[in-house]
Amino acid sequence: MPVGGDPLMRAIETITGPVSVLWRADVDTDQIIPKQFLKRVERTGFGEFLFFDWAKEDGWDLPHNQVLVAGRNFGCGSSREHAPWALEDYGFRAIIAPSFADIFRSNCTKIGLLPVELGEADCRSIADAGECQVDLAAQEVRWPGGTASFDIDQGVKHRLLNGLDDIALTLQEVGAIEIYERERERTGPVTTSL
Repeated sequence: MPVGGDPLMRAIETITGPVSVLWRADVDTDQIIPKQFLKRVERTGFGEFLFFDWAKEDGWDLPHNQVLVAGRNFGCGSSREHAPWALEDYGFRAIIAPSFADIFRSNCTKIGLLPVELGEADCRSIADAGECQVDLAAQEVRWPGGTASFDIDQGVKHRLLNGLDDIALTLQEVGAIEIYERERERTGPVTTSL
């Protein structure tokens, strides 16, 4: 990873293993990580508070697996970045659901958490199988008894396959940035030096 990138960002190629299932629709970011835990700006330490209120329910069990299968409209509500942080800190590397809130999806990909949108029948089938393999390079999810393809923006796919956050992606262009800074026309006083 280039200097300046997020040390927590890991490249994703395939994620294989058992799945955790949270088959609830419209799970919002306040349910994922309640507001009283948003007092820090570090990305770590939020996993223990994931689904804090639901975790008190009788029979609640959400194993620490790498893949979470969830219901439709996962991550709706506010745009808090802490929700993906908590999911990642808990151990999830991919979330499979019929649909995601747009801002939540974007916040996930910025930290290396892969949102995979599949049809509801495929999501239920994966949940029933209890295990799967998410292959980002092939854009495919495989599980006992099934296979499904998923769409992903190619720029996001490149970033996730290579473990690049926004800073690391920008630093890949440092040569072009330096040339631009040297050659651009200056019409006023220069306040910085190179």
